Amino acid sequence: MMNMMQVMQQAQKMQKKFKETQSELEKEQITSTAGNGAIEVTLNGQGKFVAIKIKAEAINPENPSSVDEDTIEMLEDLITTALKDATVKANTQMEAKMKAITGGISIPGLF
Repeated sequence: MMNMMQVMQQAQKMQKKFKETQSELEKEQITSTAGNGAIEVTLNGQGKFVAIKIKAEAINPENPSSVDEDTIEMLEDLITTALKDATVKANTQMEAKMKAITGGISIPGLF
């Protein structure tokens, strides 16, 4: 009986540590660039999209000054919206498929 209690306590500690780690990862930010810094994408530590920054030279390399800030901001907003929507849809689909496999049982860390 004592071993079962120890196993349960250890499982609770692991679950608490898992939640703490997920919270820490959510706060971390990882940034990557392409095109010599013309495009910058930021994700959190859980791999979720956070932001995109586009420089004028990514839109018009021959004449970056012809691209106004409103155009850049609009493109960043459109891309951000599309990526966040796609992420929600992908997560919803994954959760549905995983629930079908597990019979609706929630397994922490699986989804």
